[in-house]
Amino acid sequence: MPCNVVVLISGSGSNLQALIDSQSDSNPARIGAVISNRADAYGLQRAQAAGIPTQVLSHREFADREAFDAALMAAIDAFQPDLVVLAGFMRILTPGFVRHYQGRLLNIHPSLLPRHKGLDTHNRAVAAGDAEHGCSVHFVTEELDGGPVAIQAAIPIRPDESVAQLTDRVHVEEHRIYPLAVRWFAEGRLRLGEQGAMLDGEKLPVSGHLIRT
Repeated sequence: MPCNVVVLISGSGSNLQALIDSQSDSNPARIGAVISNRADAYGLQRAQAAGIPTQVLSHREFADREAFDAALMAAIDAFQPDLVVLAGFMRILTPGFVRHYQGRLLNIHPSLLPRHKGLDTHNRAVAAGDAEHGCSVHFVTEELDGGPVAIQAAIPIRPDESVAQLTDRVHVEEHRIYPLAVRWFAEGRLRLGEQGAMLDGEKLPVSGHLIRT
């Protein structure tokens, strides 16, 4: 039975492309729609090239965050998703939105959560003298970047590399672990339980399933 996925984007959609590329006969995850709050998001072209329905819902057309999120929920629910995936969706979501999709809303964050929540994570990791950096796929809760982690990829920070080089290396890991987490969910292996993220019925540690490269 396919798992119907709706992906939300705001920009280039490189993680969306990784998800599109991961679709196969053996993978039950199917992207049913891509929705963006920006009409100029390049990810819309990626979706259209793959034959995936797209929709634009500009937040600028709504009086406040609550009104936009209500319209966004209606747009998403029209596709009857089993899972909603945030792939570079640059909006802070209201508590009502998060509760509506509790347990079926995933996000990817470019740091090893709980370190470096928020923005500018690559610069902050270097400035902090961290030995390693990476990315995390987590269930979304009302706490910003604070939901239970499903999977992380950690890479060593090289002493001679620029922030741009580090950023590129983290992107490679993002494109590896996000499709994996979505596939786990689609296969019924990954779930949000009362105690946190669960994989194959076992509670995951705070770092989730950790991959080091």
